[in-house]
Amino acid sequence: MGAARGAGQGLRVCTYNIHKGFSQFNRRMVVHELRERLRSLDVDLVFLQEVQGLHLRHATRHADWPGAPQHEFLAEDVWQQTAYGGNAVYDHGHHGNAILSRFPITFSTNTDVSDHRFERRGLLHCEVQVPDLAAPIHCVCAHLGLTAGSRRRQMEVIAERMEQLAPDGTPLIICGDFNDWRNRADNLLARRLGMREAFDNGRGQPARTFPSTVPVLRLDRIYVRGFGVRHAQVHCGLPWSQISDHAALTADLEPRV
Repeated sequence: MGAARGAGQGLRVCTYNIHKGFSQFNRRMVVHELRERLRSLDVDLVFLQEVQGLHLRHATRHADWPGAPQHEFLAEDVWQQTAYGGNAVYDHGHHGNAILSRFPITFSTNTDVSDHRFERRGLLHCEVQVPDLAAPIHCVCAHLGLTAGSRRRQMEVIAERMEQLAPDGTPLIICGDFNDWRNRADNLLARRLGMREAFDNGRGQPARTFPSTVPVLRLDRIYVRGFGVRHAQVHCGLPWSQISDHAALTADLEPRV
């Protein structure tokens, strides 16, 4: 795998809903294939949703179930720093969001933004120090709710927190599964924070990412501030569609000075 790029070389980021390490319809445990596919992307920052931090039943049913939490297993020997926020907690385990980084994570916090007890959601916020950048990058990994009202309230929380914690145009990347097929985030989040979506070339349309076999719905996003977007790509179809029901997204960024 390649070494971490400094800010002068640009940054490559990825967002991916990994479906807890199982293929579509939970037919196969695919966390090992997932690790290899993620490494093939050669990215500096990885924003993951539906990360299984612990699942005691899977550990007994699958002989090759990783002994470490999924984010640590996926990051091993490639991404030196990780942060995890467990959102859904149950008797036999928990899952949530994670950020993997080739650069130092100097601060990390997870905020409960659940709208009701039947759908647990969290906001994972990290500060990442990248060489050649004077200020740390504020990185947010989010997985928003299934209803429009929940998403609206959760985006308001994200916007309010980032206005407080990352003011005055400091570098900011917000990635995740927004479940926002009606594209309300552009008005509710991006404009308020002065951000752009990596796949929006002036048409106001993020990438289609779901289902990963032949994507139709625009659910997953990469929002950036303080960066230009050199290239953005959707990773769908084979072999990606054998790993998760969501496509992975990558974007090559260059800092604006």
